[in-house]
Amino acid sequence: MNFSFKEIFSAAMVLFAVIDIIGSIPIIISLKSKVGKIESGRATLVSGGIMIVFLFVGETILKYLGVDINSFAVAGSFVLFFLALEMIMGIHLIKEEEPKAASIVPIAFPLVAGAGTLTTLIAIRAEYAAENIVVAIILNCILVFGVLKTAPYLERKLGSSGISILRKVFGIICLAIAVKLFSANVQGLFN
Repeated sequence: MNFSFKEIFSAAMVLFAVIDIIGSIPIIISLKSKVGKIESGRATLVSGGIMIVFLFVGETILKYLGVDINSFAVAGSFVLFFLALEMIMGIHLIKEEEPKAASIVPIAFPLVAGAGTLTTLIAIRAEYAAENIVVAIILNCILVFGVLKTAPYLERKLGSSGISILRKVFGIICLAIAVKLFSANVQGLFN
């Protein structure tokens, strides 16, 4: 085991920025008003499970499909770039269907463990030890559970402007992560 507080903190912050559970509070409130109850525990466990499984078998799946890590990381940097633009500019580039129920779908997938999160997991796997990423996933799942349980309260306390500011700050962090991922992996495509 190679536990490193620095790696855990870095991976946790990257995942926190990409998952953007604070920025998703309005979506969670909207889902709760439409479907009544959100199964916080179940959604958290499933999203954590998806992330941990993908962390360990995602690379194998990619190899089976003939995709190398550098290509996936560069593609992931584009996904993160567009997610960051959405967060910073308040626009929607990626259209998703309106959910009919709020349990596993759309909370666990794609809200928490969506394409951006899974892409980020593969990309940071090249930089951090797997055990540190697992701890970072668990820390984020605890936070996700807390936010799902207290979303109405948090929305009242933060207000729409507070949520907007947090979303923009983490959008800039996502943008920086996207640039770093791109620059670190693009040379590997041509070697």
